[in-house]
Amino acid sequence: MNLALQVLEIVAPGFLLAALGFGWVRLGYEYRVEFVTRLAMTLAIPCLIFTALVESAISPAILADMALATLTAYAAAGLGIALAIRVFGLAARTFWAPLTFGNTGNLGLPLALFAFGDTGLGLAAVVFSLTAVLGATLGVWVVAGGGPVWKALQEPMTWGSVLGALCLALGYTPPVWAMNTLGLVGQMGIPLMLISLGVAISRLVPAAILRAVALSLLKLGLCLPVGIGAAMVFGLDTIATSVLILQISMPVAVMNYMMAEKYGADAAEVAGLVVISTLLAVITIPAILAVFVG
Repeated sequence: MNLALQVLEIVAPGFLLAALGFGWVRLGYEYRVEFVTRLAMTLAIPCLIFTALVESAISPAILADMALATLTAYAAAGLGIALAIRVFGLAARTFWAPLTFGNTGNLGLPLALFAFGDTGLGLAAVVFSLTAVLGATLGVWVVAGGGPVWKALQEPMTWGSVLGALCLALGYTPPVWAMNTLGLVGQMGIPLMLISLGVAISRLVPAAILRAVALSLLKLGLCLPVGIGAAMVFGLDTIATSVLILQISMPVAVMNYMMAEKYGADAAEVAGLVVISTLLAVITIPAILAVFVG
């Protein structure tokens, strides 16, 4: 009973904020997802990542191991997804990026914070940063059918991660006034992302629901053992292992739908994956936390 209550306390804020966004739009109120998403991704989240890393009590060595474990997990997951797509005759442009890179931002960051505190947030920031970089380079390259892979250098999240990691490695902390300002800006990020997730889902129309269910379960069934294996290979501690598994197992991110729309992939299929995998996460995330939180 105590475990169930603990898991509920962790997942409830995230899902309630997403439900708030969903209800906001259903009641007919205006919500400009593009503007809010840009505000969060170019300003609030980079500040959140920077301050989380600078203020982290985690050693640079542990963060480096977390980064290597994340890259290893994504390499294994990406190969597994590519093989599955080939076996089932699906279009890589449409399905590879959504099934490989999960929602480590809107859901992953707040859940890691609620479950594991500031330590969890610092570790999750590493996973999210790498997800953002890989998604903006390799992910875009696959969805677009080729193109430049240096787009990540234009992303503020990349620089927030690099500068935060550099300050941590050098033992440098910016002045109090600067950290307080960055902290206030960063605090906008998590609520904005969660509310925007609910708004975006309210506007998506699922397509091929049975296939979306099957692929969402395939993603989870592949990512869970991949996360566990990568954590074991790099000898991550209990919290780092839990954060990695949680992050790698996140449902499909709304950003993949936006990418599909922009680059001409099958956006309706991706919309179905976003909606169905997020709905399934209401069950799967508490189950994962019940195993790894304690």
